[in-house]
Amino acid sequence: MNSPPLLLLQQSLPPISPTENLIQLKTPLPVHNSIPGTRTPVSSSSSSSSSLSYIRACAGKTTRRVGGGRRGNPDDYHATLTALNSKGRFPRKSLGQHYMLDSEINEQLTAAANVGEGDVVLEIGPGTGSLTNVLISAGAFVLAIEKDPHMATLVSERFSETERFKVLKEDFVKCHIHSHMSSLLASIEPSSADSRYAKVVANIPFNISTDVVKQLLPMGDIFSEVVLLLQEETALRLVESSLRTSEYRPINIFVNFYSDPQFICKVPRTKFFPQPNVDAAVVKFKLKQPVHYPSVSSTKSFFSMVNSAFNGKRKMLRRSLQHICTPMEIENALGNVGRPATSRPEELSMDDFVKLHNLIVKV
Repeated sequence: MNSPPLLLLQQSLPPISPTENLIQLKTPLPVHNSIPGTRTPVSSSSSSSSSLSYIRACAGKTTRRVGGGRRGNPDDYHATLTALNSKGRFPRKSLGQHYMLDSEINEQLTAAANVGEGDVVLEIGPGTGSLTNVLISAGAFVLAIEKDPHMATLVSERFSETERFKVLKEDFVKCHIHSHMSSLLASIEPSSADSRYAKVVANIPFNISTDVVKQLLPMGDIFSEVVLLLQEETALRLVESSLRTSEYRPINIFVNFYSDPQFICKVPRTKFFPQPNVDAAVVKFKLKQPVHYPSVSSTKSFFSMVNSAFNGKRKMLRRSLQHICTPMEIENALGNVGRPATSRPEELSMDDFVKLHNLIVKV
């Protein structure tokens, strides 16, 4: 009988038996690429095979060649669930944990960042290590940040036999990631000019996506590319929001100030365990180096002005920015920018805001 996937969160994934001939998952696993709202039991033989595959993958023995490249255990569906099973772990809603079950998505994330031999990659929230496995197999050294100590231990054990992986048990939004990455890059002799920069590839919790974006994008001196798996709505808002729309906000100015964003692909919610209520998407941010940022006298005062402008979104800029200078001076500046005196914030592009800032803000 079919049961809602939500029931899976109310059941404990049974532990793996230490004896090979007794390996059997009594609780049915959600079907890979299943129709939402249904699940189908997995046979004991199938469960046994997938469990053993995961154990071998942990030992670094399950690799194969694909198109001239090396790839790890391709069955992320069973590997992920078996890893959770082995530790008796539930995905924690408070941490926004939704694990990817499809290796092809992990490969798309890796390919979007052009990860290759010798690259240094930051991964946020590695979980059971399915994406980590693909990154390492592509030849990268992976520094992972994991807030959940149980998952940090799990992924550390999984990749204990490789020197290409290190996990830090920290909360990403609170850790000094710039310092960590600077030290790591300084310890590695660059093989090329591009290898002086690290990359970010991560399936991040949806509830911290904006915080992660705000923290990473200004680090063009450390990272060259940031590829994230985000909630689809957030991805579209960051990449495709246009002038004169309700979705146009200060974050759009921020994203385009520090990067060139690109929407890569949509990811259906059925690719995750547990299944979230929304679809996801892969987004790539090509970071600008500091010398290529828009020319403003102070980034702090620039974004302060932008935020003030949008705090009074329905107001004309000559009113919402009058704490900076007089309405007449703002009208004159808008004229010099090529905008009418009655302009509102959603009518100005990033370049317009840069010009306006340089005309009215005295630093």
